[in-house]
This record gives sequence, structure tokens and C-alpha cells, in this order.
Amino acid sequence: MKLSVLDLVPVIEGGSVSRALAEAALLARAAEEAGYHRYWVAEHHGMEGIAGGATAVVLAHVGQATRTIRIGSGGIMLPNHNPLVIAEQFGTLDALFPGRIDLGLGRAPGADQRIVRALHKDVNRAADEFPNDVVELQAQFAGDPRLPMQANPGQGAKPELWILGSSLFGAQLAAMLGLPYAFASHFAPDHLDAALALYRERFQPSATLDAPHVMAAINVIAADSDDEAMLLASSMDQSFVRLRSGSPGRLPPPVPGYRDSLPPASRAMLDHMRQVSAIGAPRTVATAIEAFARRTRADEIIVAGATFDPALRRRSLALTMNAVRDLVAA
Repeated sequence: MKLSVLDLVPVIEGGSVSRALAEAALLARAAEEAGYHRYWVAEHHGMEGIAGGATAVVLAHVGQATRTIRIGSGGIMLPNHNPLVIAEQFGTLDALFPGRIDLGLGRAPGADQRIVRALHKDVNRAADEFPNDVVELQAQFAGDPRLPMQANPGQGAKPELWILGSSLFGAQLAAMLGLPYAFASHFAPDHLDAALALYRERFQPSATLDAPHVMAAINVIAADSDDEAMLLASSMDQSFVRLRSGSPGRLPPPVPGYRDSLPPASRAMLDHMRQVSAIGAPRTVATAIEAFARRTRADEIIVAGATFDPALRRRSLALTMNAVRDLVAA
């Protein structure tokens, strides 16, 4: 079972962007040492508690701190960008870290409607052009002579392209283009089973893949006990509730009994959105991941999550990997 890491590069209350970026490098290094396959950063904008907006820059920083783990975007929100610029950015990363770069592509803007004004671009219209832009990006890396301008760096680069999704749209596109597909079930669980079934059913072999290849995301926090893990997870629970309530901020410290303190509607919303999770002692986490792997038949699983104390996230990664290995061996 291949395990990977999704990092939102959280900025904690009382912390700074500088510290968050330093911790991202430490997390990626810890993931590499523990045996994780990939480390991905997601593009978000206008969010005080997330420092990964300049995704390619963050990956260059992380790449310098690691040696072997694959690093990439989970993902780049392509409607926000010109394919030429992304080809140049990831062509540069591929030149710096050959054989290690992933380029996961998403269709959502990575922010609310303020991004439309901030980017001076019709993002909603650009989202409709997402399939064409993906094909253009592939052409840039292939050095297609029909393009009006060749990306350099970019031409001849070989980042591993993925299509990301939280609905059926991405599944259909990934299947049509014969690309690997990653589903964001850690925050959008509703269409997980239908999207994976659709992708596998409609997959068309390509020069990239001869068979479907799926990655699925799950929230994971491991600690010495179930109670401790639930306490640590209360930080990201608070962040999610605040986001959905229209008051996002930096990652707060854990609060004992946080879920029990929520009104019924907020708790139901949180429980629904966090249903794809593995939070607890190592054995609890490994069992939940195994069940998720059986449900999805995923080729890879990527673990999301955040803790107020970054050292405890690194420890969570080590506990999770060791527990999964022990379970597989048993």
C-alpha cells in the first residue's frame, strides 16, 4: 500500500508564514524518512491560515530539504493560470528535481469569488476551458510545434500529471485523457464511490497509463491513544467549522471536548464532511485505513490533516506508517 502526504502548510495561531514554511520542509523530510511515496501541497488563496498559495515556490523550498520523495501539487488550480506559465514553473521544478515532480491539476479556483476580482480574470469562464488547458499543458511539455510559443523551461520536462476531483467531472476527464486520478474525499466524501467507478469504467489507455490509477485522500491523525488523537484533531475541526461559518483564520490550539460543545447542526456538518477519517491510536488508524483501501481499491492513499504542534503531525506520520506496515505484515 503506497501512502503519501497532503500538506496545506498551516499557519498556527501565534505563528508566522516563515515558521509554516520551515515546518513544511521538516514534514516532507519526516515523510521521506518514514517511507511515504509523495508529498503534495495544495493551492489556496486569501486564507490567513494556509501558506501554500505560491505552490511552485513552496515545492522548490521542500525539494531542497529532501532527496528522494516525490513532491508535487495537490493541486494547481489551472483556471487561475495560463498553461504556459505552469509549464515553465513545473519545467523548472523538473529540472531542479528530475524524476520527482508531480503536477496535480484541479478545476476549482482555490478560493471564494473574491479570486475573480483579485486575479483580474474570469475564473468561472476559465474553468469551462479546463479540459482544453490540460491538453495545452501536455502539449507544452511535449514540445508540440503547433504551439505559438514553446515553454522553456518546460519543453521536454516530464512531471507526472494527475487530474484531481471532488465530483464526477474530474473523473470523466481523467478517464478520457488516460491520466491518474486523485479524489479529495478528505473534505468532499459524497461522490467518492461514484467518481471512482466512473473513472474506472470509462478509462481509455494512453501513452501515460495503460490502466486506471487511483489515489484517494483521508484525514489521518495518529497518537498514543484514541483520546489524544481526537484532542489533536480538534484543531483542524475548529478550522473547518470556522471556514464553513465564514470566519476562517489560523490553525487554533486543540480544545478538549470540542465536538461535544458544538450545536447539533454544526456537529452534523462536521461529522458529514469528516466521515473519511482515521483518527486514533495506531491500531485504530491502521484498521480505518485498511477499510478505506478495501472500499476504494485505491492504488495509493494520501493522508491529510494538521496539528497545532507540527512535531505531533510528524509523529503522527511515523505512527501511521509503522502501524500500517505491521497490519499488512500480520
